[in-house]
Amino acid sequence: MNIKLRSLVAATLAGSMLMGFGVNAMADSTDDILNALIAKGVLTEEEGALLLKGRTGEKEAAATKKESAVSPKFKDGLSFESGDGKFKAQINGRVHADYRFFNHNDNANNAAPSSSTVTNSISNAGVPDTYDIRRARLGFKTSFKDYYEGEVVADLSATSAKLDVGFINVAWWKPVQFRFGKFKMPMNLEELTSSNNIDYMERSFVNQLAPGKETGAMVHGSPFTGVTYAFATSNGVKDGGAEAEVREDGKDMYGRLTANFAEIMGNKNMVMHTGASFSSGDSPEGTIGYDGSTEAKGAKFFKAPVLANSAGAYSGIDRTRLGLEGAVAYGPFKVQAEWLKLNNEFTTPTASYDLDTKNIYAEALWTITGEAYADNYKGGAFGALKPAKDFNPNNFSGGLWEVGVRYSEFDASDYNTDGIGKGVGTADAKVTGAQGFAKADAWTVGLKFLPTANTKFVLNYVTTDFKNVIGGATGGVILNQTRVNDEKAVIMRAQWMF
Repeated sequence: MNIKLRSLVAATLAGSMLMGFGVNAMADSTDDILNALIAKGVLTEEEGALLLKGRTGEKEAAATKKESAVSPKFKDGLSFESGDGKFKAQINGRVHADYRFFNHNDNANNAAPSSSTVTNSISNAGVPDTYDIRRARLGFKTSFKDYYEGEVVADLSATSAKLDVGFINVAWWKPVQFRFGKFKMPMNLEELTSSNNIDYMERSFVNQLAPGKETGAMVHGSPFTGVTYAFATSNGVKDGGAEAEVREDGKDMYGRLTANFAEIMGNKNMVMHTGASFSSGDSPEGTIGYDGSTEAKGAKFFKAPVLANSAGAYSGIDRTRLGLEGAVAYGPFKVQAEWLKLNNEFTTPTASYDLDTKNIYAEALWTITGEAYADNYKGGAFGALKPAKDFNPNNFSGGLWEVGVRYSEFDASDYNTDGIGKGVGTADAKVTGAQGFAKADAWTVGLKFLPTANTKFVLNYVTTDFKNVIGGATGGVILNQTRVNDEKAVIMRAQWMF
């Protein structure tokens, strides 16, 4: 009997055997059936080996196809993954749609401004109640070949689209990884928390001193359980802007070290985070430090001085930062605080300056519905809170509710000094003095509702008091032709992220 005939007989007999053996036989593989036919003498060993070899080739081809095939799936966002898991990709994005309502109280201690008395004040043309698309971003994130990952994000909320993030990460060794491109510098817990997941609508005064996203390179990793580190160098220009012309070296250095003692002790239900960070570099000739605006994105209350030195006498502005951070979370409760000091040192032909801005915040939060903060902590930062159960509008069950309160302080008192604060002492001809108020205190009360992991609604009340006026009677803040010394704001956000 030739092999074709034998194969036909084998196939017929195999079908009969399957019918006869019933359900149990259906569980047998084709290989098992062929082996049974060889054992019964229906097929010779040579013929069976030939058929089994063909089956092996078919299985290998199917396995290869399965490993290389990329299949889509949706879980809190659209993602793609190859069968062997060596390629993963995710399309991500966010839309933050805001409304802001402001109430500024008149400063009864100052007369209405005139053209001769506004030169030492910050003049805000107006801070209207407004609808705003705070953020609109679309990006692509991928990991491939076990060791590589990358991300590209476009910021679509600006007048014209611009690059928000773009980097490649190389992880040949998990404790020692390398990152190149535009990404967040390793400083400030708030900044390293995604804008999708920050505790309030806006970050605190501390974040106004943080470096943000810059173009550079970084080495980072987690050498031990619960411990992370990162060292980076960048152009020293926030948000990847162009470098200024007059700088000493044009590069900044950053470092951050964190420890989660709960993780070190094996406690997965708690977070005991502590961290420290620093930066060192120089600033371009021009603004010394950073301006100060309210956390509700309303009035600008502090305008930093400007160095107008000549190139021949320029000695550079040394800029350093030092940050401390801490957070304790247990179950649905979390307390968190940060302190960040920005120092600027420089010399003009007539004076030397050593100026600090020291900002701080402390906050407490509670997820009323019981979700644990430890579940979204990883790698020295907090991630996304997710409701245990999606909101059901039919019976008003599910969803995640959170309440919180935060105190924040902006302190640039050093800038209200001789030669820097306008109206105080003898001004330095090379420095255009600071303006507005050198200090501000803010309280934020927040309510947050997440009906699903991809949607969020936020309501914040923010009250800010301006203190330590710069320039005396001719200083302070002018808004809509009226002097003000505080701001009260109700801000709301509807957020979609994936």
